[in-house]
Amino acid sequence: MKTKAIRIHEHGGPEVLRLEEIEVGDPGPDEVRIRNHAVGLNFIDIYYRTGLYGAALPHGLGFEGAGIVEAVGNNVKFLKEGDRAAYGQGPLGAYVDVRVMPAAMVVRLPEKIGFDEGAAVMLKGLTVQYLFRQTYRLQGDETILFHAAAGGVGLIACQWAQALGVKLIGTVSSDEKAALAKEHGAWATIDYSQENFVSRVKELTKGEKVPVVYDSVGKDTWEGSLDCLRARGLMVSFGNASGAVTGVNLGILASKGSLYVTRPALGTYAVPRSRLEASADELFDLMLKGKIKVQINQRYALADAARAHADLAARRTTGSTVLTP
Repeated sequence: MKTKAIRIHEHGGPEVLRLEEIEVGDPGPDEVRIRNHAVGLNFIDIYYRTGLYGAALPHGLGFEGAGIVEAVGNNVKFLKEGDRAAYGQGPLGAYVDVRVMPAAMVVRLPEKIGFDEGAAVMLKGLTVQYLFRQTYRLQGDETILFHAAAGGVGLIACQWAQALGVKLIGTVSSDEKAALAKEHGAWATIDYSQENFVSRVKELTKGEKVPVVYDSVGKDTWEGSLDCLRARGLMVSFGNASGAVTGVNLGILASKGSLYVTRPALGTYAVPRSRLEASADELFDLMLKGKIKVQINQRYALADAARAHADLAARRTTGSTVLTP
């Protein structure tokens, strides 16, 4: 069958995104075919578009979506035709009407969670799950620093932290975003365009600093984030919104207090399938209890993906964004 998809044939700005017609076949033995009802937009999509993250050209974009299972392969026992489903990781190619993908990466979406919510929460929500429950397992008595607290991942993090009893200090770029983060559960916010976030973290923690920093910004906040950590603290660098962190001198970690650093990715935290299902169940449970509400502040037609990318890169978006096939 034919389907519409956003693909790129070269790296560059939003203008390289093309809406094309491609062929979609039947699922293989361990695959499912899904008709997307909504697709999530994420900063990692920009990294692949620009070539910061590599993939053989031409290729599609997007990791996150939700829809209906149209067909299943012979070996697939945990999904069936007609199931509501959602996914938040590879392979690339979520910007599409219909797709075939590995069944192991797909989970059932509860009836009470909408397709838009499912598409907007899977990559971001599972990211917060592995950050808070696996990379550094928060117990509920910590004060933490989370950069970009008003973004899609950030607003979920604010709510999850509040649900755990954790004091989240979130960095933002405006008064509007500060209010949004606080509304979603941030204990305190720092406008990095007006304040020195390192000094403010020290003030807010009465000089104790924090045991863990979650940083998706990258090179612009790297050294400052290290200065916010107490001795033997953990720096979790999980994104590159301002560019990649390069040329790291490991001696800095010793001089700043025997610090730890990790560069995690969802793909290694969502396997085997039992772990993916457990992570998704924890996320969906918090959503069904009303402790995590997905704020979708922007919606675009799939054909307008270039405009969505431009708005995301220019920080004109808040919360989550979905594309509608």
